[in-house]
Amino acid sequence: MIPNIETYFNEGCGRCSKMATPLCRVRTWEKELQLLRSIILECGLVEELKWSHPCYTFQNKNIIMLGTTKAFCAISFFKGALLADTQQILVTQTENMQATRQLQFTSIDQIASIEKSIKSYIFEAIEIEKSGIKIQYKTPDEMVIPEEFQQKLNEDEALRIAFEGLTPGRKKAYLLFFSQAKQSKTRLARVEKWIPTIKQGKGMEY
Repeated sequence: MIPNIETYFNEGCGRCSKMATPLCRVRTWEKELQLLRSIILECGLVEELKWSHPCYTFQNKNIIMLGTTKAFCAISFFKGALLADTQQILVTQTENMQATRQLQFTSIDQIASIEKSIKSYIFEAIEIEKSGIKIQYKTPDEMVIPEEFQQKLNEDEALRIAFEGLTPGRKKAYLLFFSQAKQSKTRLARVEKWIPTIKQGKGMEY
């Protein structure tokens, strides 16, 4: 765990060996992150370090978080699904992502060009938190099962029975984890790794 928020912006999140090197994803998007940081702070949110990332709160409630990938940096809205998204600029990372939505950026110019919209979305997110509105989460039975996992369920009766016997929370955790992988081979690898645990009737917290 990194010690403070400045370490994140200056060196990285510390979650891999690339921290404080030119290969660090945070360093790659350093200028973009600093601009987003200034825009966010102008909206009156409190900056905190959570999960080794900059998290911005209102009255101790999580509103947004900054993060990076190789392809982009992003503002993640914890209750993004409730935003009106009048500009049609929010991104849903996976089909099973029920609450979080992102604004993704690849350049300083892109950020600057929609600064007013960014602030508008942040202020809307604050108002949603003030209102007390909650996300209506789908039950595991309503969630989409990744094709790679569905194939295993079709092929293995013991696996299907074991999965159906799990608690709703454990089912949901597995489906979200499998679905979050963007590539099929990664999803398949995740499924295969956890099949023995599922058959034991255990959740991912095991």
